[in-house]
Amino acid sequence: MAKLIYASNVSLDGCTENEHGELAWAPPDDDVFVLVTELMRSTGTYLYGRRMYEAMALWETLPELAARSDLTAEFANVWQAADKVVYSSTLAEAPTARTRLERRFDPDAVRDLKASATADLLVGGPNLAAQALAAGLVDEIRLFVWPVLLGGRKPALPADVRAELELVDEHRVGNGVVHLRYRVR
Repeated sequence: MAKLIYASNVSLDGCTENEHGELAWAPPDDDVFVLVTELMRSTGTYLYGRRMYEAMALWETLPELAARSDLTAEFANVWQAADKVVYSSTLAEAPTARTRLERRFDPDAVRDLKASATADLLVGGPNLAAQALAAGLVDEIRLFVWPVLLGGRKPALPADVRAELELVDEHRVGNGVVHLRYRVR
């Protein structure tokens, strides 16, 4: 059975958004970018809420984003090669290939997807991840902890879900980012 992995950039104070609700608060860093690309390459399907999907869809809908460097081109290729499931009650259509819309998060359907998948799945976005954690679907949590206090909003992890975690790996990147990998027991 495939694993469901939750991955997120997070500030030291636990936020995924700054005080203005922006997701793009972490400065570009090639080493972190390589780690994230490798993680995404290891998965075959990405599960997104609407907002995270719209942010990530730019890797397909804005070719100039991929054209910035070899690293961004590789990331765009990896992102475009995966299947995507977007959970949204408001999105009318998905502008990217290999993407299907679901109107609501169905834990049983995700269990079935995990059981039939030939590669791991990646859940992006704290709201959707909270639902997957509450349903007991998340097998692994990977946090890229940035050395910044955002005083922002959107905690990376839900306050109302209890889970026992086992630290599997930790890796410090030269810019002070720490990649933490936990197995959910």
